[in-house]
Amino acid sequence: MSKAAELAKIGEVATNSQIGGRRNIVYNGAMQVAQRATSATGLGANATTNTYPTVDRWNTFHGGTTAGRFTMTQTADGPSGFANCMKLDCTTADASIAAGEEFLISQKLEGQDLQAICKGTSDAKQLVVSWYAKGTPKTYGIEMYDNDNTRHFTNTWTVTSSWQRFTQVIPADTTGAFDDDNALSLYILFWLHAGSNFTSGSSASSWASVTAANRAVGVGSFFSSTDNELFITGIQMEVGSVATPFEHRSFGEEEELCKRYFVKHKANSPYDRFGTGGAVTTDDAQFVFKFYPSLRTAPTLTTGTLSHLGGTNRANGAVAIGTALSIDTNSDGPLSCVVEANDYSGDPLTAGEVTHLIANNNVAAFVAFDAEL
Repeated sequence: MSKAAELAKIGEVATNSQIGGRRNIVYNGAMQVAQRATSATGLGANATTNTYPTVDRWNTFHGGTTAGRFTMTQTADGPSGFANCMKLDCTTADASIAAGEEFLISQKLEGQDLQAICKGTSDAKQLVVSWYAKGTPKTYGIEMYDNDNTRHFTNTWTVTSSWQRFTQVIPADTTGAFDDDNALSLYILFWLHAGSNFTSGSSASSWASVTAANRAVGVGSFFSSTDNELFITGIQMEVGSVATPFEHRSFGEEEELCKRYFVKHKANSPYDRFGTGGAVTTDDAQFVFKFYPSLRTAPTLTTGTLSHLGGTNRANGAVAIGTALSIDTNSDGPLSCVVEANDYSGDPLTAGEVTHLIANNNVAAFVAFDAEL
């Protein structure tokens, strides 16, 4: 950034009362946190998929009849100042693009985190989104999608084989306020592949009601060749019109922010303990989990392979988990939940005794709670 731009930004920040406040509205923009996995292969399917494969808070959407497949990794290959990036590698090409095909990566944001933008009022503020990227030379798209009011802004950006910083100014929008709640209000979308249903119109260079044909005009195809790669990191969204240097947060702070949406308890040893509870009967048990920080909402439970988990009791030591593990919906919420394990084979428990949810001699065991948007 030039000295003149720096001075202009200082004045703009002062005007917007942002001195001393956090600038970056995006979570995990430096791709530091990857609770689920650092690599996922074979992603994409001939049906709509909406998943968080690796780095926290970054969603992939693969829709229509797309034949393309990709690998997604958290990779130690960032530009200066960044240890990590998200890498996408095309592993199966899509030679024939159907009209309804789409492939995007996105972050979803709560309305209550966006109130300072003043969208939908006469005081609405500009935003600027910035990011670093490199890869196989290709033109991609960026879209801001207002989920509360079905409005959007779109543009394109062209990646080269060298790291560069991209900036996109988002004009103020005096139409349609964001809801002040914990539900989805805004998508930041990076379009990487699109069929004619999304490319046959004109770019929405100012905020407008969503028109499908305008969403990805000019976007090339990430799936055009198995040689295609894309590396991206340093994603930042802030109030204003001049991109400031990326706001680096400590790993611990970034991880805590991500845990509002997803938290994964992973085994570090073959018999790690995940939760403490009690045997309700000789074959049923309940375990209490507290969430620090609190989750966005009551979570869903995932465990991977159920046989990787087990329970304990005084007489039998480690015992295999029953046929089901689920959250008691009468006791779940953003602060805590009760996990129920039912139908332990052979009635190995003693009713009324303390028991633990543990890894069943398997370091791949985990218990995860998902409260994503």
